[in-house]
Amino acid sequence: MTLLFAFLHHVLAFVLVAALAIELVLVKDRISIERARRILRADAIYGASAMLLLVVGFLRVIFFEKGAAYYFHSIPFIAKLLLFVAVGVLSIYPTMTFLSWRKSLNRGREPVLDPAVIKRIRKLIHYELVCLVLIVLAAAMMARGVGYWG
Repeated sequence: MTLLFAFLHHVLAFVLVAALAIELVLVKDRISIERARRILRADAIYGASAMLLLVVGFLRVIFFEKGAAYYFHSIPFIAKLLLFVAVGVLSIYPTMTFLSWRKSLNRGREPVLDPAVIKRIRKLIHYELVCLVLIVLAAAMMARGVGYWG
């Protein structure tokens, strides 16, 4: 069971990164109806994978691997949690913007966007990706016992 949950955890992480990368590629100056729908789908997959990743991760911490007592004495693990929260906070503005397009899309209209909004969304996605890279670094540190106090 430990192997299955580790596998799910990694697959969900890859899905999350892929969905975010797709958003970055699709968010451009002019967003057609079809492109906007693709962005909404990618964002839904991103959100679902983030929630499932969190659930599977906590199940691993509590029921599998080394146990919660070990992980909560690991600075890289705590850093991973904080970075994951940061990714979630950074994703709020893009997601709310994408969701605001639904009304226009249901009427068959392209979303009208200020170039500054597109620039801000792209910048936030870049910040999210940086945080995800730092999460991978923290995971590598954790796997080697770096930063464990206990």
